[in-house]
Amino acid sequence: MDTTGKVSMNARAPKGTADMLPDVARAWEHLQRTAQTLFARYGYEPIYTPIFEHTEVFTRGIGEATDIVSKEMYTFEDKGGRSITLRPEGTASVVRAALERNLVANGQSRKLYYAGPMFRYERPQKGRTRQFWQIGVEALGMAEPSADAEVIMLLMCFFEELGIPRANMRLLINSMGDEACRPAYREKIAGFIREHDAELCEECGRRAETNPLRAFDCKNPGCCKVMAEAPLLRDELCDKCAAHYAAVKELLDGLGVGYEEDPSLVRGLDYYTRTVFEVQVDAGLGSQNAIGGGGRYDRLMEEYGGPATPGLGFALGFERTLLAMEAAGVTVLGPALAEVYVARVDDSLAGAAFAIAQELRDGGIAAELDHQGRSLKSQFKQADRLGARAVVVVGPDELATGAVTLRDMSTKDETRVSLDTIAERIKTLLG
Repeated sequence: MDTTGKVSMNARAPKGTADMLPDVARAWEHLQRTAQTLFARYGYEPIYTPIFEHTEVFTRGIGEATDIVSKEMYTFEDKGGRSITLRPEGTASVVRAALERNLVANGQSRKLYYAGPMFRYERPQKGRTRQFWQIGVEALGMAEPSADAEVIMLLMCFFEELGIPRANMRLLINSMGDEACRPAYREKIAGFIREHDAELCEECGRRAETNPLRAFDCKNPGCCKVMAEAPLLRDELCDKCAAHYAAVKELLDGLGVGYEEDPSLVRGLDYYTRTVFEVQVDAGLGSQNAIGGGGRYDRLMEEYGGPATPGLGFALGFERTLLAMEAAGVTVLGPALAEVYVARVDDSLAGAAFAIAQELRDGGIAAELDHQGRSLKSQFKQADRLGARAVVVVGPDELATGAVTLRDMSTKDETRVSLDTIAERIKTLLG
């Protein structure tokens, strides 16, 4: 900080990043605890992969023609001359780990979940940062439509557990086909784009040669109007993909889950096959209103040289979810920073106050005390700010008799209590 009080540029967080201060950090921890409890009910286990990977993990898995790989990855060369990338998403890393560590060898299945930071170089905006935080699940080795329906339900239930009403959410679903039917459809869409090149933006025109299905995801109003007339993949599905998609919808129908079929939903990653889905909210995020989504990726492990292994999963963004929670009126309340505050009458009693606070902590009570030489009046004010239910006042006369004064901060009642029973008395007070 310079003499004018301004923070110098090298003492600021990089553009597109944000410090997770205590209130937000508590919300992040709340999401993780909720995920751990709910996901375990569905049989999921935790997995944590490195924040950076060999670049090929993402170029092969996500697809070189995707916006993530071509525009948004943080890639650098390490001191050994290897190309390294900060992970832009979690699925590719989890599948790489499952293959490398033989987690699904011999036809086994595995349910895994993760939480942590991801990195993409894109324009920072509301709910979207360059370092962002995700929670996700990956279900490996499961080909049945019931797995698709289960993963979709898990995502919806997670948001409900956080307090976002189902009425506030829209579930969009689609099928992207597989290697039997999608290639021909891609060529059909590429041809459609070439025919309407003059009506589309420059980026969509290029997509005809790289990733034509991504033209459905363009937000340009003119492109949206043109692509609304494009052939639909649901009309081109092979018999197996059509049957799989129908079975997923039937399972959701059986649970009374409302959904909208969106033939333009393609998601942004090349590894998706068959079922894709997305959850959107009606308030808090504006036009970029998706808070989570995912789909099936039955060919991804083969891309890394492994055996054919079906898989599917979802990821949800913490920042966007938090905005959706706020719009729904959900507040994440953290615990009081102190249940009890140990105040001293004067500095000569600092050692005694310290020992009492430590004894209370050892007994499972959250205790705080002054470390700044505050007056007794200021210590009481600090106890209020910390949300303390009680204050233990250490005075010379009481201490000489082996006692302290206990004040109930809600009633202001004061009682002299023996040091031998102070922990039990406080626990009774706290209920």
